[in-house]
Amino acid sequence: MTSKTLPFHADTVGSYLRSQPLKEARAKFAAGELSREQLTEVEDQEIAKLIQAQLDAGIQVITDGEYRRAFWHIDFLEHLNGIEGYHPEHGYKFNGVETKPYNTRCCGKVSWNPNHPFIEHFKKLKDIVGDRGVVKYTIPSPNQLMYPIQWDTGVYATRAEFAKDVQQAYKDAIKAFYDAGCRYLQFDDVYWGSLCNNHLKPEFEADKAQALENIQVVLAAKPADMVITTHVCRGNFRSTYLLTGAYDPIADALFGQTQYDGYFLEYDDERSGGFEPLKHFANNPHKGRVVLGLISSKFPELEDKAAIKARIEEATKYIPLEQLCLSPQCGFASTEEGNIMTEAQQWAKVRYVEEIAKEVWGED
Repeated sequence: MTSKTLPFHADTVGSYLRSQPLKEARAKFAAGELSREQLTEVEDQEIAKLIQAQLDAGIQVITDGEYRRAFWHIDFLEHLNGIEGYHPEHGYKFNGVETKPYNTRCCGKVSWNPNHPFIEHFKKLKDIVGDRGVVKYTIPSPNQLMYPIQWDTGVYATRAEFAKDVQQAYKDAIKAFYDAGCRYLQFDDVYWGSLCNNHLKPEFEADKAQALENIQVVLAAKPADMVITTHVCRGNFRSTYLLTGAYDPIADALFGQTQYDGYFLEYDDERSGGFEPLKHFANNPHKGRVVLGLISSKFPELEDKAAIKARIEEATKYIPLEQLCLSPQCGFASTEEGNIMTEAQQWAKVRYVEEIAKEVWGED
């Protein structure tokens, strides 16, 4: 690596389309035709192939594509102490489509689970990648336990009391990942997107304050040589979205006060509004990089290169060019079903991000 600054000018959100052998293995496991050990063996093999595919595409930041997960968030959350998975009547409802009916709820006092499987998953990823690239691992933000999880199940008297335990669990999680060798961790966060979507509700300011507190408390425990970024998402399932709304209502808190090292922001269409909210970064003494998600992971068509470069130039009205980066606006498969495109089209998008970034910023 020639660049010491993360995120790189060309970066990735994290998830990738599941390979066909992996899909088949997971289906057989669900049907009781494969053991957990056999499924893990297939996962290991397919992740190794995915890592090579990322390297072949020129990407320097390597993830496991979230290949061991059904959802981007639930698989992590349900392995915390005090959180359990359950089957509600309905799944998340997107535009005309619905996810599998599975979610999480509070079933006891929340704390970090020392045997959380994601630590071993990270170690395996790190071992496979070796010195061939920078490893990034993605987990849901602590704010994902504020909404839409059922926390009011009789365990906690108030959401603030619940939040304190969530914060401590995440501080312990950061330490566990750090001790395992993780130096690039990402918090994926739909809650900020939800606040943008619901900023007219009477509880908005209290919800925003709680979200800000969660992040500030948790990031205060970050080791100095660990990079933690966030991805602000508006939902991503089968090439559809869940939320809309510009960043303006949350910009003062998220951009002006949190101490992330990088902010992956959806900017692939008009749902996210303009770049003006980025002006709040000028008030933040912690100068993390802003990753413009201008390349859509929802559709296979490649964007007009000149238009992308023009939008990057427009963003420099508020953020210096060196502080900006480029990525897809979201992952390619926030759930195991994935967005509607082929693997070849996915890699064309990844290579396109690299190509444009090199033309704008040069080599990382």
